[in-house]
Amino acid sequence: MFQYIIRRLLLFIPTLFFITVISFGISRLAPGDPAELKAGVGGEGAMRGNQQLNEQMINQIRAQWHLDKPVWFWTIFSDEKDQTGKLKPLSDRLTWKWNGADNQYALWVGALLRLDFGKSFQDNRDVMDKIMERIPITILLAVISIFLSYLIAIPLGIYSATHQNSTLDKLSTVAVFILYSLPSFWIATMAIIFFGGGDFLAWFPNNGLHSMNSSPDDPWMARTLDYLWHLVLPIAAYTYGGFAYLSRQMRGSMLEVIRQDYIRTARAKGLSNKIVVYKHALRNSLIPIVTIIAYLLPALVGGSIVIEYIFTIPGIGQLAFQALTARDYPVIMAEFTLSAVLTLIGLLLADILYSVVDPRIAFSKKSG
Repeated sequence: MFQYIIRRLLLFIPTLFFITVISFGISRLAPGDPAELKAGVGGEGAMRGNQQLNEQMINQIRAQWHLDKPVWFWTIFSDEKDQTGKLKPLSDRLTWKWNGADNQYALWVGALLRLDFGKSFQDNRDVMDKIMERIPITILLAVISIFLSYLIAIPLGIYSATHQNSTLDKLSTVAVFILYSLPSFWIATMAIIFFGGGDFLAWFPNNGLHSMNSSPDDPWMARTLDYLWHLVLPIAAYTYGGFAYLSRQMRGSMLEVIRQDYIRTARAKGLSNKIVVYKHALRNSLIPIVTIIAYLLPALVGGSIVIEYIFTIPGIGQLAFQALTARDYPVIMAEFTLSAVLTLIGLLLADILYSVVDPRIAFSKKSG
C-alpha cells in the first residue's frame, strides 16, 4: 500500500502539469482584456478622455501583470495588424517563434512552485489571502452538505433495497428522481420565494451570513444560532441533489449485493436479516459510494458557485464567479489549481478506502 501511494503521488506531477496547461489555456480564451477592464476602457463603461493616455495606462497595467508577454513558450501566430488597426488574416500572421521562459505560463508556473498565486487583478491583493479568507465558509457548507447527504442517503438506500417494490420504496424513488432532475439554481430561487421572504413565508434569511441587527458584542450562542439560521436555505439547496443521487447509488449497489450467493448462504444459516444486511451486505455495497468521494473534494470549490451567488455568501464559489466575470486570471488559475489538486487527492483517498471497505482489494503484488 505504501509503495502504491508513493507511485500515485509521483503520478500527480505530470497529471497536474497537463491540468495546468489545459486550464491556463482555457482561461486565456475568455473574451475581453483585463487591463482594459481595470483601466475602465472599452465596453459600456468606456472611459472618456485622451486616447493616448488611455493606451499608456493600459500598457502599464499589462506590463505590471505580465500581459504584454507571450502566453506560451512559443508563438505560432503573430499579432500584426493592418493599416486600419485590425488583425491580419491568419495566413499572413502564421509564424514560429520560441519565447524561452519569458512568457506568461512559465512565469505563472514558476510562482506556483513557490506557492505564490500572485496578486488579484481586481484589488491587487494576494490571491492566497483572498482564498484563505473565503474558504472556511465554503468548507463548512460542503462538510455539512456531505454529512447530511450520506446521513440521509445510506439509510434510505438500504431500506429501499431491502423493501423493494414497497409503497415507501416507490414513493422515495419518485421523490428522489424528481429532486435530482431539478437544477440547483431553481431550487434556491424557489426556496427564497416560498421560505425566504419572497412572496410567501419569511421563515429564513435569504442572503448573507448575519442579520442586519447582529453585533460582535452579542452572546456567542445568539451569534451562532443567527449564523446557522442563515445557512438553512443554502444548505438545503446544496444538499438535495447529493442525497438524491447517493440514495439511488446505495439502493442499486445493495440490490446487487443481496442477490449474491454468499448472502443467500448467510440467510440459510439462520442469521437475522439485520446481521445479514448490516454485517455482510453493507460493507461490499459501499464501494460505489466510496468512488463518489473522489468527486466530493473538488466540489468544495466548484459546487458552491451557484448557491453562494444566489444567497450572497462570501465563499470560494462567489469569488470564482467574480473572477470569471472580471477576467481575474490569477484568481481563476488559483481556483483551477486548487480544484485539480483536490480531485487528485480525492482519487487517492478513494483508492485507499477501497481496501478498507473491501480487504480483498490489494494494490501490491503478493508473492507466491
